[in-house]
Amino acid sequence: MAEVTRESMEYDVVIVGAGPAGLSAAIRLKEVDPALEVVVLEKGSEVGAHILSGAVLDPVGLNTLFPDWKDRGAPVTTEVSQDNFYLLGEGGRLRIPNWPMPPLMDNHRNYIVSMGNVCRWLAEQAEELGVEIFPGMACSEIVWGEQGEIRGVVAGEFGLQADGTPGPAYEPGMELHGKYVFLAEGVRGSLSKEVIARHDLSKGREPQKFGLGMKEVWEIDPERHNEGEVTHTMGWPLGRNAGGGGFIYHAGGNQLYLGFVVHLNYANPYVYPYMEFQRFKHHPMVKRLLEGGKRIAYGGRAISEGGYQSMPKMVAPGAALLGCSVGMVNVPRIKGNHNAMLSGIAAAEAAAEALAAGRAQDELSDYEDRVRTGEIGRDLNRVRNVKPLWSKYGLVGGLGLGGLDMWTNTLGFSMFGTVGHGKTDAEATEPAAKHTPIDYPKPDGKISFDRLTNVSYAMTNHEESQPAHLKLKDPELPVQVNLPEYAGPSARYCPAGVYEFVKDDAGEDKFVINFQNCVHCKTCDIKDPKQNIVWTTPQGGDGPNYPGM
Repeated sequence: MAEVTRESMEYDVVIVGAGPAGLSAAIRLKEVDPALEVVVLEKGSEVGAHILSGAVLDPVGLNTLFPDWKDRGAPVTTEVSQDNFYLLGEGGRLRIPNWPMPPLMDNHRNYIVSMGNVCRWLAEQAEELGVEIFPGMACSEIVWGEQGEIRGVVAGEFGLQADGTPGPAYEPGMELHGKYVFLAEGVRGSLSKEVIARHDLSKGREPQKFGLGMKEVWEIDPERHNEGEVTHTMGWPLGRNAGGGGFIYHAGGNQLYLGFVVHLNYANPYVYPYMEFQRFKHHPMVKRLLEGGKRIAYGGRAISEGGYQSMPKMVAPGAALLGCSVGMVNVPRIKGNHNAMLSGIAAAEAAAEALAAGRAQDELSDYEDRVRTGEIGRDLNRVRNVKPLWSKYGLVGGLGLGGLDMWTNTLGFSMFGTVGHGKTDAEATEPAAKHTPIDYPKPDGKISFDRLTNVSYAMTNHEESQPAHLKLKDPELPVQVNLPEYAGPSARYCPAGVYEFVKDDAGEDKFVINFQNCVHCKTCDIKDPKQNIVWTTPQGGDGPNYPGM
C-alpha cells in the first residue's frame, strides 16, 4: 500500500476514548483553563455505545467534577439501599454477614447506574464547556516523533478492503496532534499496548490480570423488584474450575442488571465462561427474580484485576495512560469507574500545569505521583493482595486471608507484604490432557440463552468488507497447536461466538473468525494460550451499540 498523506489538526490535549476517564479529563481541563483546545475521540457510534459496566458507582469522581451533579440532572438516582453477599451452592445459599467486612466494602452511599448513560451525560457537560467530541472515530495508529515521543493519533480511516488495500470510498483519516495525548481506551487498548511495549512501561511490575464480565439487562416483575438492592455472589457454579462470581443490581424502572465475572487465570481450557453465566441464572435465588421477566440487552467486557502491583508506569513522553488503560479496578469492591474518573482529573490537572509552564510532549510525572500517592493509590494499595490470595488459596482460603489483609491494611500494615501474581492469564491455561471436559446444560430459551441469540441483543455490527480487526500472528497455529493441545479454547472463552473450528469439504479442521460478532471485550487478546490473537480497532462506529449498559 502506497504511503498515505493525511491532513492534521492541532490541539493542546488529544484524548482517546469517551469513557469515564477520558470525559473526566476533558471536563477538568476546561474547568482549569477554558482556553485549552481539547478533543475526545470515541470509536463507538455514539458516546456510551461501547460502555459496559455493572455498575455500582462511588460518586467521589462526580463530587470532584460537579459538586452540584444532582441539580445538573446526572443519571445517578438509584442509591444503594440494601447490600448482600452470598456464598452459593447448587441449590442453596449462605449469607455472608456485612459486619465482619472492612468499611471499604460497604456499598451504602453509592449508586446503581448505567455507566453508558453516565458517560452520555458527561459528554453533554464536556461539550457545554467547549470540548470537541467526535464519536465514530476509531484511533488506529500512534503518530510518533523522532525521539519516540507520542505526538498524536490517526483517527477516522475508512474504506479499507478485506485485503487491507484502499477501496473506492477510501478515506485516509486525519492526524490529530496534541501537546499531550491521553489514552483512555479501557481494558487492553490497542494503542496503550503499543506505548507500553515501546517504552517498556511494565518493567518491574507484576503481570496484569483480567476477568471476563458478562451482563444482561432484564425488565422483571415489579413484585420481585426491590429498587436499590445490591447482591454479590461467589461459589456455584464455578466451584474449583475458576474464580469469579455474580452480581444482581436492582436499578430503577423495574430493571435488573444481572452479570457474572470469570477470572481469566483459569487452568482448565474446557471452562466456558458464557455458559457458566447462563447456568448461574438457574440458581433458585436468581431464577425466581427472572421468571416472567424479559431480557433486553447483553454484552461482555474484560476487566483489569491485577491491582496496585500490576499498574504499569503511567506516562511516556507525550502521553499518559488513564483508567483501565492502567488497570485501576478495586477487585473486592468490584469498582473501577470512580478511580477512572479520578485518574482523568489527575491527568488533566498535571497537563494543565505543564501547558501553563510552556511544556509539551514530555513525561507528566506529576500525574503518576498523584495517582500512586493520592486517593487512587490508597484505594488500590489496601486491597492489593485480595486477588493473588484468592488465586493461590482458592475461594474459602482466599476469602478469609483477603478479608484479614484488608482489615490490617486499614491500620497501615500487611502481614503478607505485597503478593505477586506470577503467570499471565494466557500462561495459566493448561493442556486439555490434564483436564476433563465440562458438560454444560442446554439453555432453555427463557432464563438462559444460546450465545448467538444473546449477541443479537448487543446490537453489534461490523462492515463485512473491511479487514478483520482480529489478527493472527500465525494463521496455522490455531489448528496445529491450540486445537490438539488445548481443545480450541477460543471457541469457548469468547462471549460472542467469534471463533469456531469447523470441518472443510475434505474433513480437515479449519479455524473461522466471525469478526462481525465481536463485542470488543478483548478476551481473545488476553487469554489465547500462545498469545496468537491480536485485537485491533475496526473502522469507527463499528462494534456493539449498547443502549443502557
